[in-house]
Amino acid sequence: MGLNLTLFMADWEQLRAVPVENRVQALGDTTWSPEFDDEYLRYGLVGGWLWPPDPGAAWYAEYNFCATTGTYSPHARAGDAWADIRLLVDASVREAMDTLLVGLIWDADPADDPALTGGGGLFPACTGRGIPHVLLVCPPEAVTGKDRAWQQVEPNLAKLRAPFTAECEGWAGRPDTFEDFTALLREWGDVITEAAHRGWGLVGLP
Repeated sequence: MGLNLTLFMADWEQLRAVPVENRVQALGDTTWSPEFDDEYLRYGLVGGWLWPPDPGAAWYAEYNFCATTGTYSPHARAGDAWADIRLLVDASVREAMDTLLVGLIWDADPADDPALTGGGGLFPACTGRGIPHVLLVCPPEAVTGKDRAWQQVEPNLAKLRAPFTAECEGWAGRPDTFEDFTALLREWGDVITEAAHRGWGLVGLP
């Protein structure tokens, strides 16, 4: 089975109030629970966001990516595609895309992998001893910068078509089509916009 991505936006103050070793569990405790199935059908999913039925846990929400069915591989392929085409993109768009994608689906430096660092101390570092690892950690201040970047990127997405066609189209390990690539970027844009509006951060778990 492949790796999944479970993405949360969260109130950073509330998350930091939870002991470090319990934060991963806290995010997942009330998101999916059999006794809440009917409530989720009625109330839970709003604009792609799944909210815990317990009002006391409404300091975070899980995002359901429409285009990926929860798997991580489309995000990894999109990140690899960006690595392939970024030097072919106009500098102003490239800088905004770098800001948007770094730490989410693309890393300029693989050593920045939050699974190795514990996301800057927000979570325990993964040591292979039963400590869960994280796929991404994006604090509220970074979300704010990514929101500004998305406002620059969105109207310029069409400028990525020619570089994508030249470097990625038809290649295994890359998005199947330019439309698939930009659909995923737009979903990330929606996520960033909502989190920035609330002043919250993002956490990605496997």
